[in-house]
Amino acid sequence: MTRPCRGPSKITSTPPHSSGERVELAQIVAADWLRHALSTRPSDRARADAAVTGLYRRLGEPAPDFVWVPSPVAARPVLLDAPHRFRPPRLRGTEAPARPADWPLVARLANLVADLRERLDERTGTAIAWQPWYGTTAPRTMTVPEALAGGSPVRDVVDAVGRHPLRTTVDDAVRAPIRAELMRTEGEAAALTWYGQHDAAWIAHYDIRARVGLATYAHDDVAHLGLWAELARSTGWWWPGEGVCVMSERPAEIHTEPQPDALHGELRLHRDDAPAVRYTDGAAVHVLHGAHVPEWVLTDPTPERIHAEPNVEVRRSAIERIGWARYIVRAGLRLVSSAPDPGNPDSELQLYDVPLALWGRPTRLLLAVNGSVEPDGRRRRYGLSVPAHFDDPVAAAGWSYGLSGEHYAQLLRRT
Repeated sequence: MTRPCRGPSKITSTPPHSSGERVELAQIVAADWLRHALSTRPSDRARADAAVTGLYRRLGEPAPDFVWVPSPVAARPVLLDAPHRFRPPRLRGTEAPARPADWPLVARLANLVADLRERLDERTGTAIAWQPWYGTTAPRTMTVPEALAGGSPVRDVVDAVGRHPLRTTVDDAVRAPIRAELMRTEGEAAALTWYGQHDAAWIAHYDIRARVGLATYAHDDVAHLGLWAELARSTGWWWPGEGVCVMSERPAEIHTEPQPDALHGELRLHRDDAPAVRYTDGAAVHVLHGAHVPEWVLTDPTPERIHAEPNVEVRRSAIERIGWARYIVRAGLRLVSSAPDPGNPDSELQLYDVPLALWGRPTRLLLAVNGSVEPDGRRRRYGLSVPAHFDDPVAAAGWSYGLSGEHYAQLLRRT
């Protein structure tokens, strides 16, 4: 694995020439960025402060005062105690200053990075690639040798091993549940959050494209991107304000597992005996196999709590925590019928009647076995709510796929 690049000179180093070498280097650089995104080391406060100061100076502002907190939760009272310093970036038309220079600092910083990314996109061709008629998603569903042998453009293969797995892992599987749990705004105007290590995906995209020789950038843009890269390598989330900047430490623990059927190293949060993400002040996020859940799902899942839970993913996770067999007994479900699963050899479909008082509507529960193998090698059992008129589990399974029971019975294998 390469050492993390610490300055713009690394981005413009001599790239490889062959497609295979370019993809291999992209994998190495992406793995290094993922390591930073999942780092649980204490922040390098000096480096982080220097990078933020560099961004403030690009806005014509002096270095801010820095307030360090142990977690995003701990940042909220600081932000709410000084709303005049952390004004929301979205202003009503009647409130918007006439001159851009008079806009709140948070809005000017957002414009600064948006302009940077627009210029970098022009150099990488990313803006064109996002058009629906351009490019392909095929390399994401192939191994690297398959993609290269099939003639996929090296640009698309590089993105398939770099940009896309980083976005899937960092943005969707890690950052999103942390924000949902720890940054609940409850109606107040939220300050603009930057994510430090969890901004790694978009920064890595431009870094990888340059390192493998698929893009070159203006010298000042390299220096500007380098400031964001420094933040991603040195700290957790942060909130810029007028004359002050709140900085959060990284998590003390981050626990992950491979995503099912991952081809390019995609991960998701998971820990079944404690928080998947924990900060030193006790702020925590509980995640089971990628599903963000409340703590009770791990510590005290009961049928009563499950039936009161509106979120279907939370309900599913809690039932799986209990175990489907125990849940069915404790919830008083009645078996209507069972049959071999035509789409999943050696597995059985079970159809249960659900009491009206339990889910509040006439329904039945189809219990099946997933066709895909989980990271631990097992096939997960799962339940589907199906209309109450079904008596045949094969017909109910077909309905879930938009098929008749007869057509579903002819499947060789489902996933």
